[in-house]
Amino acid sequence: MDYDLTEEQRMFQQMVREFADNEVAPVTDELDEKGEFPYELQAKMAEMGLFGLPIPEEYGGSGAGLVTYALAVEEISRASASLGITMAAHTSLGCLPIFFFGSEEQKQEWLVPMATGEKLGAFGLTEPEAGSDAGATKTAAELKNGQWVINGTKCFITNSGTDITSVITITAVTGKIGGKKEISNIVVPAGTPGFTVSPPYRKMGWHSSDTHELSFSDCRVPESNLLGGRGDGFKQFLKVLDCGRIGVAALSVGMAQACLDESVKYAKSRVQFGQPIGRNQGISFKCADMLVEVELSRNATIKAAWLADQKRDYSREASIAKLFASEAAMRAASSAVQIHGGYGYVEDYPVCRIFRDSKILEIGEGTSEVQRIVLSRGLGL
Repeated sequence: MDYDLTEEQRMFQQMVREFADNEVAPVTDELDEKGEFPYELQAKMAEMGLFGLPIPEEYGGSGAGLVTYALAVEEISRASASLGITMAAHTSLGCLPIFFFGSEEQKQEWLVPMATGEKLGAFGLTEPEAGSDAGATKTAAELKNGQWVINGTKCFITNSGTDITSVITITAVTGKIGGKKEISNIVVPAGTPGFTVSPPYRKMGWHSSDTHELSFSDCRVPESNLLGGRGDGFKQFLKVLDCGRIGVAALSVGMAQACLDESVKYAKSRVQFGQPIGRNQGISFKCADMLVEVELSRNATIKAAWLADQKRDYSREASIAKLFASEAAMRAASSAVQIHGGYGYVEDYPVCRIFRDSKILEIGEGTSEVQRIVLSRGLGL
């Protein structure tokens, strides 16, 4: 296998890295403390073309593919997990459903402004009683006089309440087939009457990421807002989640790399018992273990993205990458705090924020337990 990036990918990666180091990292802690959405940084990222990397140029994107997308998510997340998930959720969950399944008219109306970064998009799958069991969806959409009348609730929806949020694609029960729920995906524009965005959650981490509960009360949208075929919602969101898992895996790699960088820097400068603590195997071995897991996580993520770019099946590899990278990031964050000792527990050091930001990686886009279910079923178990 050829692990070399193309010259164009290396140049792009370096550009994003410099942006993350010079413009994102200096304001990350301030944004996190205030819980503010980073509108200025989002606008700069839009100018760089970061919000439509895998989307073809004809629809406002860059046509760069998922490998380049994963590289960019990693670099942004190394500086800010909140900004990383904003980018990843917008691309995989906001743009890709419409790109994969939308009509030409839907793509022109909704996908183009999202792929350019002018607008943000979201995907409403999770509900209070339907998380890992996505088939338990209760949100219902009834077709009446050429309109979908939607009633229900969605929760933990990223990018759903910003000033530039354009649309939210939601899963809804549109009927029954043979006694089973017919689940479809429907696009709901922001500001539609009957669609309410609740106040933002008070979260453990990702403080400057936008996350809300959404409610629909006799919310009406045109019949033409159906995405793809009626009843195709379940298989549609499974495909979308495969791409989303690559995004979360890349985000995890970036955060784990940040833990490693901060730990090595601290281990070289912190002196105890007359020498830098990095000379003690108790510390140096933790850093070595982090290095191993960062590299393995990155390789798994890029492999899944490469398979996707080659139009080959990548569902298993996406689950592997997401499972391993997310748990590796959590382990790296825990080790980084331990290496920093008491300083790792105060907000003056980035590892404190990264630790808070890491736990959700094992939960979003399919929990670690769900990934193990997916993978074990692939083994015929």
